[in-house]
Parts: sequence; C-alpha cells; structure tokens
Amino acid sequence: MNQEIEKRREYRKKMNNLILDKSNKNIKRFFALDNRSYESGVLTKKFKELLGLVGSIVLRCDDCIFYHLDQCNKEKVSDEELNEALNIALIVGGSITIPHIRRAYELWEKLIQ
Repeated sequence: MNQEIEKRREYRKKMNNLILDKSNKNIKRFFALDNRSYESGVLTKKFKELLGLVGSIVLRCDDCIFYHLDQCNKEKVSDEELNEALNIALIVGGSITIPHIRRAYELWEKLIQ
C-alpha cells in the first residue's frame, strides 16, 4: 500500500481517537451521527459516500475528500461512477473546485493501485 495513503489513514485514526478521548458528549454524539449517516438505508453506502465526496469537493476540504475517496474505494466505486460524481462537484462548486478535483484524481490513482 502507498505510504502516503497509510500515513493519512493513521493520522485520521490517531486524531479521531484523541478527540473522542478528550471531548464532551455532544462531540461524541456528532461523530456517532456522522458514522451512522453513511450506513446503507434506502440509499446505499456507496451512493452516500459519493454524495459525501461531492459535498467535500464543493466545500474544498482535502481531508474530507481523502476520507470519502478512501471509502468509495472500499465500496468498489468504478472510475466511471467517480467521474460522474466529480462532474457534479464541478458543476455545483464551479471552477474553484478544480484544484481539489486534481488532488482527488491523484489520490484516487494511489488508492486503486
């Protein structure tokens, strides 16, 4: 596995654990709600992760983009599905999202290796 990918995963896990160890119950509730929101329901987890990716690109949050790309890879999102989702992100977010879309493609290539 790519070292950059593993480093990002480890950092996220370490910091989430630190936050949860030190936080109040409202922060813990928010984290739990966030996790449960991406579970399959009427919409599949795969579709929800694509939605999360689009939102993350529009908001230009590179950490969130990585997380949702990682989850999309685990959910076996195809290149074609990713391309359509990134197109929606570009349409909704405009040209200011292009640098984040570039980084998304770069990370995707590392994830699917």
